[in-house]
Amino acid sequence: MSFPAFKIRSGVPFGIGMMLLGVFLFSMNDVMGKWLVATYSVGQVLLLRSMAALVVLLPLMRRQKVALEIPPQPGLHLLRITLSTLEVACFYWAVTYLPLADVMTYYLAGPIYVAAFAVFWLGERLDRQRVAAIGIGFVGVLIALRPSPATMSLPALIALGGSVFYALLMITTRKLRDTDDGTLVLGQIIGALIFGIVAAPFGWVNPSLLDLAGLFLLGIISMAGHACVNRSLKIAPASIVAPYQYTLIVWAIVLGYLFFGDIVQFWTLIGAVVICAAGLALLLLEREAARREKDVEAPILPEA
Repeated sequence: MSFPAFKIRSGVPFGIGMMLLGVFLFSMNDVMGKWLVATYSVGQVLLLRSMAALVVLLPLMRRQKVALEIPPQPGLHLLRITLSTLEVACFYWAVTYLPLADVMTYYLAGPIYVAAFAVFWLGERLDRQRVAAIGIGFVGVLIALRPSPATMSLPALIALGGSVFYALLMITTRKLRDTDDGTLVLGQIIGALIFGIVAAPFGWVNPSLLDLAGLFLLGIISMAGHACVNRSLKIAPASIVAPYQYTLIVWAIVLGYLFFGDIVQFWTLIGAVVICAAGLALLLLEREAARREKDVEAPILPEA
């Protein structure tokens, strides 16, 4: 099954396009989520969002005759579902208390973690230059976080933890690149749904019709974003497409100001710039390594 239903493409340029589109959709999802968690609990938001996503996804999978069965590597799929649920719960919890741009800055470190984790999990090489870029990225995180008794708040730590979960989610998605897109998205939705069923009864608020529509739209936008990011990670190396998540900070600054009046703090912005610079350095190093390998090795077929 291709999800959404369009002709499947492959290659790095299309993978980058899918990541950019997914990031934009997630940015809109983030704005709506921050607005909704001001009134409703994280569990309630995830519950209603997941229900809306299932209403759209299941008929689509049925129309394309996708069998609902346990996929290969069930343990890895379960890990991925758990990471996805933890990541999204941490995000919504953090934006309840922090400006959108602050939370996005912590999440920008995800690609830095990917580059580090990929060495152990994906077998990607790590030379001195990559180590230096990763180190600079972590310095950027420290600049943005400004560790001190005053700044090391629980919401900030939750956002930072969520960014680690997101990086691990990207790695597991890369490991499961042969899995159908619909199956990957369905797993993420079910994980959030289960979390919502357990957590929603605590602090339930009856939603208005407008908010109910917003909660359901949140699920649809989120599902589309997941599909784009999953497709991106399946058709292009994680170390290449991951840095394009840095457009999140642009959307977070603009949308945060327009919708919530958030003003980005100076050190948060500096940290974001350092993190982005480190991620871009990793991207350039990866491209240079790929070019050298192409010069000395036989041609390699592009990934499907």
